[in-house]
Amino acid sequence: MSIQNQLEELQTEAVSAIAACQDLEELEQLRVKYLGKKGQLSQILRGMGKLSPEERPVVGSQANEIKEAIQNSLEKQKEALQKSAIEAQIKAETLDVTMPGVSRPLGKIHPLNGVIDRVVDIFVGLGYTVATGPQVETDYYNFEALNTPQDHPARDMQDTFYLPGGNLLRTHTSSVQIRYMENNQPPIRIIAPGRVYRRDTVDATHSAVFHQVELLAIDKGLKFTDLKGTIKEFLRRMFGDDLPVQFRTSYFPFTEPSAEVDVQWKGKWLEVLGCGMVDPNVLKAVGYDPEVYTGFAAGFGVERFAMVLHQIDDIRRLYNSDLRFLNQF
Repeated sequence: MSIQNQLEELQTEAVSAIAACQDLEELEQLRVKYLGKKGQLSQILRGMGKLSPEERPVVGSQANEIKEAIQNSLEKQKEALQKSAIEAQIKAETLDVTMPGVSRPLGKIHPLNGVIDRVVDIFVGLGYTVATGPQVETDYYNFEALNTPQDHPARDMQDTFYLPGGNLLRTHTSSVQIRYMENNQPPIRIIAPGRVYRRDTVDATHSAVFHQVELLAIDKGLKFTDLKGTIKEFLRRMFGDDLPVQFRTSYFPFTEPSAEVDVQWKGKWLEVLGCGMVDPNVLKAVGYDPEVYTGFAAGFGVERFAMVLHQIDDIRRLYNSDLRFLNQF
């Protein structure tokens, strides 16, 4: 068979094999087979030495055309295979936007946190700053600095969890007020939200662990009328209405005079908080001059407010982590 016939047969075979190829790796193997240094085209062209001078240019030109034709076939098939691979990948990765998404239920704010957030928003709007302190306290900060010495009968009002080493779990967040006053000079306007502990028997209205928010204002010339105005404005914003409010004389060791505050809610008088003017002994304990500065303080239970606002009949529901209950908020 002449070289020209071999070249024509090689072209036919190569173009056919390339067109049938469906894999890029296999296509590369075909390129090497036909056009590589040791490929079939090179082997055929080795016989050109036996040709006459007149035949060599003709065969050389034919060989170049066949090589170019094979190269074009390779490039065309390579592009087709690459495009097909990309289309297959896109198809495999395509998202059906009509399918329902995988979702997780959204979290909800616990009713206790919701009440605290609401209280904080109100008092921050009135110019108060949030203060915090440790839950494990010393007797000094929890009692003594608040005008409650060891033999004071007021200690019987709060049944305390005592810890080894003389510390205790705070029974109110008033200890935060003492710590804050020790490190800051008047004027002071703070609220102290936090968890407190008392040895109460757990029932529908009592818990051994509950939350308080206490407020403190210290400045020159503060009077009981300032306290009453602040409390009334807070209750108005909290309950969203001008509810009837009454102040009843009461007793707390760290305020004098002291009062308890009731609101008329759904036709009944409901006790909501305690308050009073800061006792001069408390001011002296933190280094303030009671002849120069006066102040007022108030405190209330967050659980009580949550139960009233959300009409919850049992305080224990707030701690049972029952999703059927929590999903209502």
